[in-house]
Amino acid sequence: KAMGLAGEHCAREMNVSRQNQDAFAKESYRRAKEAHKMGRFKAEIVPVEVKSRRGKVSVLTVDEECERKIGDISKLRPAFDRKNGTITAMNASTISDGAAALVLVSSRFLSKRRDRAKAPLCRILSAADSAQAPIWFTTAPAKAVLSALERAKVPLSSIEVFELNEAFSVVACALTKILSLDPAKVNVNGGAVALGHPLGCSGARIVVSLIHALLQRKQRLGAAGICNGGGGASALVIESCK
Repeated sequence: KAMGLAGEHCAREMNVSRQNQDAFAKESYRRAKEAHKMGRFKAEIVPVEVKSRRGKVSVLTVDEECERKIGDISKLRPAFDRKNGTITAMNASTISDGAAALVLVSSRFLSKRRDRAKAPLCRILSAADSAQAPIWFTTAPAKAVLSALERAKVPLSSIEVFELNEAFSVVACALTKILSLDPAKVNVNGGAVALGHPLGCSGARIVVSLIHALLQRKQRLGAAGICNGGGGASALVIESCK
């Protein structure tokens, strides 16, 4: 079955309405647009040169997707369950290209190269994986986040910023509901609905965004969680070093 049908299953079982999902999607776009306008992504975006068929070279520095005019998304037809569905092209993540990179080093490495190594941006307090039935891949990150918090010996209430991958709006809505999170702390600069969900990249991307969100807001503790299509999920708890 398509992952979108698992998303519809989650929406029914978790009582997440079409209106909830559309509202979440609009807010994701609003936050992403504002973040670009305020320059919050500058430190984490590497300019990319794009050559047209006619040989003209342009430099891409802004994500095009979040600049889209979304209009009245309530009128869009469901994408998976045509009759009773709630997931549409606009309240789901977009198919996109992208890449992200991080440098991970040990404390031992840093201690040996204090004269040359740059100070780290953050440190990983813990990591965790979780898994459940594939149809419930949508909520697996909640288990992973709680497990990572337990390993880090950090209470959920101490986390100041959360990055939860928006495979579909219903995923983030359900996770926020399960973990009883303040929506204002979740994906503070928008998420995959507005920024895209490039396969093989999104896990690294949300960690990069989480690090920079903590630095910009001068906050200390953050958590990231992401699902995969097989029912599994991964999570990190990080601490800013700045």
